[in-house]
Amino acid sequence: ARHGGGAFDTLPGRARVSWIGGAMRRVPSSHSIDDFGEDLDSFVTLSSFILTATEVCPSLAAKGHIKKEEETDLCILLQSVATSCKYIQNCVRKLGLANLSGKNGGTTNVQGEQQMKLDVIAHDVFTRGLDESKRCTMLISEEEEEAIMCTSSPNGRYVCVFDPLDGSSNIDCCVSVGSIFGVYRASALGKGDVNDVLRPGKEMVAAGYCMYGSACTMVLTVGGNVRGFTLDPSLGEFVLTHPKIKCPPTGATYSVNEGNSRYWGGGMRQYVDHVKYHKEKPHALRYIGSMVADVHRTLLYGGTFSYPGDSKSPNGKLRLLYECFPMAYIMERAGGAASDGTQRILDVCCTGIHQRHPIHMGSEEDVEEIERFYREAAAGEDAR
Repeated sequence: ARHGGGAFDTLPGRARVSWIGGAMRRVPSSHSIDDFGEDLDSFVTLSSFILTATEVCPSLAAKGHIKKEEETDLCILLQSVATSCKYIQNCVRKLGLANLSGKNGGTTNVQGEQQMKLDVIAHDVFTRGLDESKRCTMLISEEEEEAIMCTSSPNGRYVCVFDPLDGSSNIDCCVSVGSIFGVYRASALGKGDVNDVLRPGKEMVAAGYCMYGSACTMVLTVGGNVRGFTLDPSLGEFVLTHPKIKCPPTGATYSVNEGNSRYWGGGMRQYVDHVKYHKEKPHALRYIGSMVADVHRTLLYGGTFSYPGDSKSPNGKLRLLYECFPMAYIMERAGGAASDGTQRILDVCCTGIHQRHPIHMGSEEDVEEIERFYREAAAGEDAR
């Protein structure tokens, strides 16, 4: 920001912020913020938002999602996540300059996937930050085969599950990547138990993701509305830019790795054929190959994101606990839907911390259309 009579503009849809005599005031903008459904008169940072999360989302307390004595601990946990994301964003920006690009010496994670240098760094940053927050009993990371038990603390009320760097295979070519996380309430104060996460995704208390792309954007829900925050590098703060994200009821794009179409079952094949050849206006294919980036676009613009099960990978590729569940939780809170083709994703009960599961998410009407094609394909197979 420039002090004195200068001003700086925020993102489109935001009022301009002007510094006059060292004091910040709002200047009306020609851009409308009606799409977000809320006023942006106040300058809201992520820090101030999560400190007043239950005031912003009164449905949390009303529905018993969170109790008064848990508020502070959840705030500290989310602050830790935000700090980790800022660190990772800095590493992404310095990727080539700081020799952070490339593979991590041939090591693989528990799924047998090649680890990148930044995979390991992001995992360490998340793990250390959350452990030192003293608010978690246990952590689940894509990069660790077993659950990580946190240092015992009387304030340990939560379990955090996360993919520290989703889409890392794209990192060296500067494609958007991101971090995904979800938060469960621990069954016993200060005591880690893997059964605390082996339950349906609908029992999470918070979920979010941070995308490292042309801007660093964090999308978060604590059980109420979905909100988006953009990192202002000059302030070192995430600033509220999307107060109330809503996924459109239908869209004009579909996102799927169509290179796997030879392995698809009838339901997925017929749905893609329908949107390509039988819609009045064909849907456009938009596929990045980084879940955070693909889902973020779908969340804002509508349409569908799919990673179905097929003959090669019957359970799909994405992990249920720390990829499908958090993203489905966010999508539903934004008015969208998430399904595996036959049932709601958040109703699925997780049976293993690295369990894979098929997923389709996005605009509610479009996901319902996918389910219809799956039902019709199943009925046709039964008839045969």
